[in-house]
Amino acid sequence: MSSDLPPPPVEPDSGERRFSTLDRTVRALEARVSGGASPHAVWAAWEDWARHLSRAPGRQLDLAMRAQQNFSKLAAHVTTGAPAGTRPFAPKANDSRFDDAGWEKPPFALWQQGFLAAEDWWDYATGEIRGMRSKTAQRVNFMAGQMLDVLSPSNFPATNPEILRRTAETGGQNLVEGARHAWADAMDRLTGEGALPETEFAVGRDIAATPGEVVWRNTLFELIQYAPQTDNVQAEPVLIVPAWIMKYYILDLSPQNSLINYLVGQGFTVFAISWRNPGAECRDLSLDDYRKQGVMAAIDAVGRIVPGQKIHACGYCLGGTILSIAAATMARDGDDRLASLTLLAAQVDFAEAGELGLFVDEAQVAFLEDAMWDQGYLDKRQMVGAFRALRSHDLVWSHAVRRYFLGEDDAQSDIGTWNADATRMPARMHSEYLRGLFLENRLSAGRFAVEGAVIALGDITAPIFALGTEKDHIAPWRSVYKLALFTDTELTFALTSGGHNGGVVSEPGHPHRRYRIGCRKPGDLYQPPDRWAAAHPPKDGSWWPDWRDWLNRHGSGIRVAPPSMGAASEGLPPLGPAPGTYVFQR
Repeated sequence: MSSDLPPPPVEPDSGERRFSTLDRTVRALEARVSGGASPHAVWAAWEDWARHLSRAPGRQLDLAMRAQQNFSKLAAHVTTGAPAGTRPFAPKANDSRFDDAGWEKPPFALWQQGFLAAEDWWDYATGEIRGMRSKTAQRVNFMAGQMLDVLSPSNFPATNPEILRRTAETGGQNLVEGARHAWADAMDRLTGEGALPETEFAVGRDIAATPGEVVWRNTLFELIQYAPQTDNVQAEPVLIVPAWIMKYYILDLSPQNSLINYLVGQGFTVFAISWRNPGAECRDLSLDDYRKQGVMAAIDAVGRIVPGQKIHACGYCLGGTILSIAAATMARDGDDRLASLTLLAAQVDFAEAGELGLFVDEAQVAFLEDAMWDQGYLDKRQMVGAFRALRSHDLVWSHAVRRYFLGEDDAQSDIGTWNADATRMPARMHSEYLRGLFLENRLSAGRFAVEGAVIALGDITAPIFALGTEKDHIAPWRSVYKLALFTDTELTFALTSGGHNGGVVSEPGHPHRRYRIGCRKPGDLYQPPDRWAAAHPPKDGSWWPDWRDWLNRHGSGIRVAPPSMGAASEGLPPLGPAPGTYVFQR
């Protein structure tokens, strides 16, 4: 038989494999409609809850009694006309929908109390049932809250006293303005991602405006070196690794609340990564590409511009996660170029990853993978929608009421402009992140391999400064604190007031800020997070000066003349002024 003949075609093992592309296409189309939420994950949670509830007659009696009690409280309130301070149901701490004084008067008070009574019952009904997965209960509770948020009387003009009053005062002009806003937003959705909303904060002029130069660029990021503001500087430079999920300038907002501008003004040579906004052409970039072509390439470039000095590396959010991976890999390989490691609201353990982790299971990850397979990336609208859903009553419905029924323009702010300026994420990288870290939690479990060998966070010997924020719903501070379980080096932990972004952007002079701080020396016993918090009383003010002093203590203490901008002799000439070009990619 001639060896020139081609081999016979290999038939698929099953019809399912033959038509798998059709399945992925269908799921990708579903993802565009659902905003990336897997219908299977949603219905599986409700099914699990209903099945366990159907076999729990005692729980059913509890719910019936709770409904009767809530109805009795509501009826007693109506018949007695109790004052506002003695009403049976109160909004949750972060719920501002009923702040208007009009909700204290009939019939609005009755509608408000009826809604809050229903909300109380559903909170109780979606608690755990013996034998049910804890994550199922959390999912169902979250989804029940989402559905109730839609039905809140604050969302409808006829049942919202503030809308009725504004309509009477303006002769309906608020509704005219609201209709104009609704039309503009609808057109923005129909035409794709759209431009940034109109704002007085211009990137490069009002925000992201700290003077500097782009001194390195590859296909993944631009490296910005900031111009010195002091006659001499600390010998060791600072490298900032932001999250790739948003633009870097959350750390370089207006000059007065820019962490980067603050560091430069305190005498540090600062470098920052500005990630590219990837499109479909970047679909095959991996998580390790972000380590090698991102973090490690930046460390190499900084080392060539400031030779002979170790580097203070600082990572924010997901930037802190990839920086932790890079630092552990460097420690494994004997690379000692890091003087210190700072992790701001960054997780290395994802067992308790907060509300974002509620729907991260195999069904949801596979669904997102099919959506990204179609697009080549995770669309920023899908990502932003997930964040808004975590606080839908405030970020979705209350925002819609203000914009469409009260006719108010969105308040302009530097952080609001940044928040609207999201980036996309490459398909392969985001899939590897979701599976390897979020879903399988490999990093803290000792199962995360880099270049064929497992890395360990315990290998890191550089001192670490870690920051958590009290109201963080993206990286809960107790999850951030778990770093203490997986490292043996000196660890300084700070807990600041505020949320995931506001707690980090907490400049000196910012009103109503407080923080706790403490240091664990090598060999100290582990303290659980709540015991740690009880042992470290809060201090008023910003954590920034403490971090500045910490960086100074963990440097050489030597001040030198500022380095040149870039290093032309090393192939790193300045390429253009900060904030560069990647930050403007839409």
